[in-house]
Amino acid sequence: MKSNKNIFFFVVLITAALMYVAFFGLHVGSLDLKGASEMRYGIDIRGGVEATYTPKDLNRSPTADELESAKTIIETRMDAENITDREVMIDDTNGSIIVKFPWKSDEENFDPQQAISELGETALLTFKDPDGNVVLEGKDVSKSYASISQDDGSYIVVLELTDEGSTKFSEATGRLVKQKISIYMDDTLISDPTVNDQITDGNAIITNQKDLATAKDLAAKINSGSLPFSMIANDANIISPTLGMGALSIMVLAGKIAFALVCLFMLFYYRLPGLVACIALLLQVVGQLLALSIPQFTLTLPGIAGVILSIGMGVDANVIVSERIKEELASGKTLRSSIDAGFHRAFSSVFDGNITVIIVSIVLIVLGSGSLLSFGYTLLCGVIMNFVAGVTASRLMIRSLSEFKPLQKPYLYGARRIAE
Repeated sequence: MKSNKNIFFFVVLITAALMYVAFFGLHVGSLDLKGASEMRYGIDIRGGVEATYTPKDLNRSPTADELESAKTIIETRMDAENITDREVMIDDTNGSIIVKFPWKSDEENFDPQQAISELGETALLTFKDPDGNVVLEGKDVSKSYASISQDDGSYIVVLELTDEGSTKFSEATGRLVKQKISIYMDDTLISDPTVNDQITDGNAIITNQKDLATAKDLAAKINSGSLPFSMIANDANIISPTLGMGALSIMVLAGKIAFALVCLFMLFYYRLPGLVACIALLLQVVGQLLALSIPQFTLTLPGIAGVILSIGMGVDANVIVSERIKEELASGKTLRSSIDAGFHRAFSSVFDGNITVIIVSIVLIVLGSGSLLSFGYTLLCGVIMNFVAGVTASRLMIRSLSEFKPLQKPYLYGARRIAE
């Protein structure tokens, strides 16, 4: 049988490399991976911005449905930017929307007006024919995204229209073949594609994009223009943190102490499997940090709770595996058989517990928003890393170590004897 002795050191090396990236980031050329020191924190930890959005050039008061639609679109934009710690409230009295959100991780000037630009355009999107008549509005576009043409490999922007938008666009493109339909953000022209054929299925493409970045920028503007009316941000102010970075430092210190105590217990009680469990837990924590820092997902207090809960589940998985290995050794099985049987018997318990949490996490991500989305995301990432580190990596490491003759003593696995 092929020796697996080097697998343990390979896993440790990968864990060390990922830990470096998780804590210090990786900045090489165009590759820019942010580490934990550049993580985006919630309002309660680092503060943020409060801005009031009001309708622009609207000669009437916005309806409740229009304000609710605008609120939903702003929240959707924030979810797309991974800004989960926020408040979006409707002020019915003044017909405005109040938005609170945290600073970006690399914010240095702390300029509220510059910060609100992250939420994207707040102008009204319109599609106009050559005579200036509006044939389509932003609300008629359900989704827009950049893609690559399957015909010639060029960059394109895909538009998916609502049912009402499909009807409008079918009529417009039917009478405007070989003519332009110009796309405006308020009075600013952002694109003027030519109609090649009538579009009846509600799916349109804009061709001749210079590059992928240009296509993504146009798609983002079209998506952001689905507001029911143009809006302007007023009264942008700085929000002070309710807890502050000092509270985060205390939580980090508490986490380090708790992690150290857990590792000491695992080492003392389970010995060699305990050592493997500590490395697996470290890999799990590192994976969660990367899942937060690289996409700049806002770390909130509920998100921290998700991290803590998933780490607790990781400890539980390692305890179950270690106990099963002890039981198999005590029954007289060989070390290799005990390890294989221990992981096999433990897997069903670990799988059942984790799969239910995964289902709950996915439901929170799909149906939730804001703090619920943050909690669901960190919990899901933690459970997935539990499978990767606490089950797969742990098994590989223990089997690797068990091939070293000095490490085959039953005492090192918490048992009194081992079968010959």
